[in-house]
Amino acid sequence: MNILCIGGGPAGLYFALLMKKQNPSHQITVVERNRPYDTFGWGVVFSDQTLGNLAEADAPTAQAIEASFNHWDDIDVFFKGEKVTSGGHGFCGIGRKHLLNILQHRCEELGVSLVFETEVTDEQQYNADLIIASDGLNSRIRTRHMESFQPQIEQRHCRFVWMGTRKKFDAFTFAFKQTEHGWFQAHIYQYDADTSTFIIETPETVWRASGLAELSQEESIAFCERLFADQLDGHKLMTNAAHLRGSAMWIKFPRIVCGRWVHWNGAVPVVLMGDAAHTAHYSIGSGTKLALEDAIELARCFALQADMASALAAYEKLRAVEVLKLQNAARNSMEWFENVDRYTAMEAPQFAYSMLTRSQRLSHENLRLRDAAYVDDYERWFAQRAAAQAGQTPPGAAPSAAVARPSAVAGAIPSAAPPMFTPYKVRGLTLKNRILVSPMAQYSAIDGEVGDYHLAHLGARALGGAALVFAEMTCVSADARITPYCPGLYTPEHTQAWKRIVDFVHQQTDVAIAVQLGHAGAKGSTRAMWDGIDQPLDKDNWPLVSASPQQYLQGISQTAHEMTTEDMDRILADFVRATLAADEAGFDWLELHCAHGYLLSSFISPLTNQRDDYYGGSLENRCRYPLRVFTAMRAVWPQHKPMSVRISAHDWVEGGITPDDAVQIARLFKAAGADMIDCSSGQVSKQEKPVYGRMFQTPFADRIRNEAGIGAIAVGSIYEADHANSIIAAGRADLCAVGRPHLANPAWTLTEAARIGYKTIAWPKQYLAGKQQLERNHGR
Repeated sequence: MNILCIGGGPAGLYFALLMKKQNPSHQITVVERNRPYDTFGWGVVFSDQTLGNLAEADAPTAQAIEASFNHWDDIDVFFKGEKVTSGGHGFCGIGRKHLLNILQHRCEELGVSLVFETEVTDEQQYNADLIIASDGLNSRIRTRHMESFQPQIEQRHCRFVWMGTRKKFDAFTFAFKQTEHGWFQAHIYQYDADTSTFIIETPETVWRASGLAELSQEESIAFCERLFADQLDGHKLMTNAAHLRGSAMWIKFPRIVCGRWVHWNGAVPVVLMGDAAHTAHYSIGSGTKLALEDAIELARCFALQADMASALAAYEKLRAVEVLKLQNAARNSMEWFENVDRYTAMEAPQFAYSMLTRSQRLSHENLRLRDAAYVDDYERWFAQRAAAQAGQTPPGAAPSAAVARPSAVAGAIPSAAPPMFTPYKVRGLTLKNRILVSPMAQYSAIDGEVGDYHLAHLGARALGGAALVFAEMTCVSADARITPYCPGLYTPEHTQAWKRIVDFVHQQTDVAIAVQLGHAGAKGSTRAMWDGIDQPLDKDNWPLVSASPQQYLQGISQTAHEMTTEDMDRILADFVRATLAADEAGFDWLELHCAHGYLLSSFISPLTNQRDDYYGGSLENRCRYPLRVFTAMRAVWPQHKPMSVRISAHDWVEGGITPDDAVQIARLFKAAGADMIDCSSGQVSKQEKPVYGRMFQTPFADRIRNEAGIGAIAVGSIYEADHANSIIAAGRADLCAVGRPHLANPAWTLTEAARIGYKTIAWPKQYLAGKQQLERNHGR
């Protein structure tokens, strides 16, 4: 096969040598527009895992690379005058130029033809059976065939400059500096015996306010040397971009995602590889890793598949998934650095922990495996602050008087309690840990009245170790129900039925119980979930109301009419009556449901609110009625009891609510007296296109907690203790609500405690034999 690789970076060179090694009869040419020793950047970073992949693909190359690496295990974070160190990370740095030279030498050794100082203006001029477009992030080949490749190129928000220094660093170093205009950060790592990469970045607004847009290259370098003088210790910063003048040395990162990676020029395929196909932000150091692993996968596909078309189809399918995973992690990391000021109110230990876990690839237990001492120290630090926040005795101090029910945590807590098992206080309520059982519809009430099923369901989960159990959305009137089988709080009988359950929880457990009040709006008068979710009833439907006329399911659902002033007054009164009933029933916590397309959500989202009156238009106007309802409820709900609000922080539809809007919504409810925001998303429109994944809604809680400055509850695909510990420890949320795992296992919290080896958690005395066996089994 005659193979042409356009671009002599890591992807093109490595693919060339792997294919030549696989079949020496292949005629392979790599064409590079630069000279052999021209390159950009300073050093590149690999993890130990990537080195293992290289060793398996071509041992001589891996050995040559490894012999040239500078290896380190520690990460140092400098913030607010403090240094936080964690170890066991296993990274390697090598000069980009030296890496290319190793790959070039191996190519020549195997018989690959290398052609330098040649610009490929038309790949069709070459007589090739396969063309690899590995010509970088500004790929001309990708641009020429953009209709096939479908590239999406997004210029990001920070300006950064890539420099070097002769100062040696014995750890991967992150340094954060505050100026009068905002924050700058440096990513620093040593990659050979006497040189370190020194990347400095800052948001565009800070860069401009600092005057860097007007400075010469020399003045910019001097500015950076002054700013990071503590890290440089008198050493100079160097640039290898002397051809750039002034502000041009500060660039923006382009995030590149391609819909397709293969274009067929007749019988000749053109295949994207490396930065031409995708980019991953430098803050996770994976651009070169992705390029080399692209080459490994494509070579493997050619070895396994019978023909070229099958090989290319397999390559595109397999690599697209793997790259997307890493790009999603890189995006999380990139957004963390773009928004550093979101986290600067944190103390240095939590700030560093947040930075370490920013991509969501590195979790609490991953950190423990890497550096158990660091995690133990951090858990003690976190537990001390949690105890202080809850008004309890810090670990190691003398026990204090017992805390009033429903907290089970009296006196000192263990010195190394995992973050999810630390207490948390909201108003007069102290939760024994950070795990909640989410409100989950059961469709099992009769005429709005809960019964034995609900007692068994909620009672079992109250015995299961969580700190608070939410009852499902409870409706404020008969015509507020989603289905005829949804519970309510609109008759005295309803109140007494709920009181029976609340009393059981209080008498038999140390757990708090919450009620979520809501009105179904346009999503009401439907069947139970198992009979056809969101489908209208066959008969006995009741009238529906919404912010504006709408059908939730076009052509299927009933049409809800627009609420009048009289409707608003009546429904507000229903919410107030239900609030008083909730207090009479003894609930510890009250949540107002303003999410998922139900009535109050329909006011907030522009997708469902087309009003032109006082309650429509701007976000502030659209929130007026939900805020009226909340304020009236808060006025009659006891002051010592918490109130939260569940919102859809993202509609996942163009023109709908965005996470930016969610921060503003949270601020409005905070001003009205809300204690916490329960951060869900979606279910407002059937046009939604959510992006699912582990902890997929946690970034919404992160923003609301750290930008709006209000307590946040994270929900959505949190199904392991490791998830909850990572979220709580990093300050991305204050509490974690776990839903479906608690349906499968009412004692999910107790089970997860045993699984991670946390034995201090209290079990119901009747279940202690089960505790011992479960801990033994997990211990094995």
